[in-house]
Formats: sequence, C-alpha cells, structure tokens
Amino acid sequence: MQGPIPIESRALGTLAYIRRSIDSSGSMAVPGMAGVSMGGIGIVATIIASVPRGAAHWLQIWLVAAAVAFVVGGATMARQAAESGHARYLGPVRKFVLCLCPALFAGAVLTFILWHAGATQLIPGVWLLLYGCAVLSASTVTIARTMRLISIMGVLFMLLGMLAFVSPARVHTAILGLGFGALHSIFGVLIGRVSHGE
Repeated sequence: MQGPIPIESRALGTLAYIRRSIDSSGSMAVPGMAGVSMGGIGIVATIIASVPRGAAHWLQIWLVAAAVAFVVGGATMARQAAESGHARYLGPVRKFVLCLCPALFAGAVLTFILWHAGATQLIPGVWLLLYGCAVLSASTVTIARTMRLISIMGVLFMLLGMLAFVSPARVHTAILGLGFGALHSIFGVLIGRVSHGE
C-alpha cells in the first residue's frame, strides 16, 4: 500500500509544470523541415547560378530564391504551429519576427543601394552577414533544446559573410550555396532530430 505523497513533492511538480508552460508559451519551435526546404531552394539556386547562362543573372536568381524560401519557410512554420495547437500563441511568433526582420530589411535596403552603385560584388557578403545576425537574434526566442543549434547556424552565416567580403567574385555563388543551401539543410536535419528527441 502506497503511503501519502508529501505536499512538497506535489508543489514542486506543479511549479515545474508551470515553469515549462511559461517557457513554451514565450518561445517558438522552429521546424527542421523549414530549414531543409529552404536549403533545397538554396542548392537549386546555386546550381542555376553556376551554369554559364545563369551566372550573368545571379542576382535575379538569388532574389527569386530568397522570396520562394521566405514563403516556403514561413508556410512550414505556420503549419507546424497550427498542427501543434500553438497557433493561438502569437506572442512568440511576434517576437521571432521582430528579431528576424530588422536585419533582413537592412539587407534588402543595402542590396538596392549596392546594386544602384554598381557594387554588386559586396552583396553576397552583406546577405550572409546580415542573415546570420537575424538568425542569431531570432534564436533567443526559440525553444531551449534548439536555441544552441540555431545560434551556431547564425554565427556560421556571419563567418561566411566575412569570407565573402575577402573572396573573389568568382567564388561568391559557391559561398552563397554553402550558406543558404548547405547550412540550412544540415542544421534543418539537426534541428529536426533534436526537436523529435532523436
């Protein structure tokens, strides 16, 4: 026959549950599939921009790829939120967007300025550096078990951006592919595994 359960253990269990609920309501789960999908788009853009006929239009190719990846990634995250029943928690989503979008907006403005000034060779570095800053900032509002991975991904994007600034233009497509293709894909798989407890 089981004896009475001490009130302290029940109180600690209740406090732990409340703490987990507060943490989950204030943070956002980033689906690994979003990263894999965006990485696939980045790989396709790299291949198209690498062929001789596409190389002259690399900027347009990557701008289209960025728009498609943004839509696909956003739709994947919205679908996961709806399926998990967290669609009603708009707070974490708003925080995530507020952390992510300022650096992305700065990247869009600088892209136009550099294109207008004829300094398009600086654009890949700007994209990678500012995207890394955006990801690193947004990682602070993601769930604890994936925060470290997302932070590392952001730092690696920033390092690739700095590499692009000191590299010749002929390797910029490969560096963009390493970031928006390979890093997204690899970390998407890792985030998916961690999220599912594998």
